Amino acid sequence: MEMQTLDTESTMREREIYRVTIVGSIVNFLLLVFKFFAGIAGHSAAMLADAVHSLSDFITDIIVILFVRLSAKPEDEGHDYGHGKYETLATAIIGIFLVSVGFGIFWNGASSIYRFFQGGILQEPGRIALMGAIASIIFKEILYQYTAFKGRKLNSQAVIANAWHHRSDAFSSIGTALGIGGAILLGDQWRILDPAAAVIVSFFIMKVAVGLLIPCVDELLEKSLPSEVEEKILETILSFPGVTSPHHLRTRRIGSYCAIEVHVRMDGQISLEEGHKTATKVENKLKELFGKGTLINIHVEPKK
Repeated sequence: MEMQTLDTESTMREREIYRVTIVGSIVNFLLLVFKFFAGIAGHSAAMLADAVHSLSDFITDIIVILFVRLSAKPEDEGHDYGHGKYETLATAIIGIFLVSVGFGIFWNGASSIYRFFQGGILQEPGRIALMGAIASIIFKEILYQYTAFKGRKLNSQAVIANAWHHRSDAFSSIGTALGIGGAILLGDQWRILDPAAAVIVSFFIMKVAVGLLIPCVDELLEKSLPSEVEEKILETILSFPGVTSPHHLRTRRIGSYCAIEVHVRMDGQISLEEGHKTATKVENKLKELFGKGTLINIHVEPKK
């Protein structure tokens, strides 16, 4: 019965992740088409760079869809702890994409600035490019708020990572809008604002990418849960009468859920059945706190 409940919740979670990701992918596709058109028609290198950023968003949406299906698969013979780390891998891929896109925007902007100071002429961007940047800011911020809310509700690292990808695109569009607007309104000598803004925004994008990649590396290296979480686990265990001396606590994250292993001591005179019931109560309480998909292994020892 409990396994059926877990399977149902897992299926519902997977559907919700698909829904929010598909909404994002549709918006990204429409935006990238419009921004490529605006960049070409408006002769704006910054707008084209912004369009490439939206293209990366669209690609990462596809990655999330593929990897969430894999991560939702139950335990099998070759994966005793499930497939949760596929979601972690998806988050890492999104972070790597962000680093690549951020560096690409930096490189293109820096190259344009160098050419400008060498006497090169930068083409004035058109107003349609400015319209594209403003539209991107509005729609991507709305998309970020929606996706981040869903990601927190579903406890999905990959969805939250994708939300930040949406916001990084909005940041990029803010810089693009400032650069294009300055180049249009301030005259020829200020056209350098377009690539300069792109360079500044690229650092924000790469900062977000690093913030996403660090937790992924920690998880892949089996880093323990934060100390305050482990303290909460110990407090919960000790709240049950007859359960003492929790030790050998081991914790780690596996995608959107976690694994907890711990040794506890109980009165050696109680029956095996009673010890088992108490350990099950502890397990259920921990699952109530950390999610029903939490993997828990409680080893019971007699008091010394």
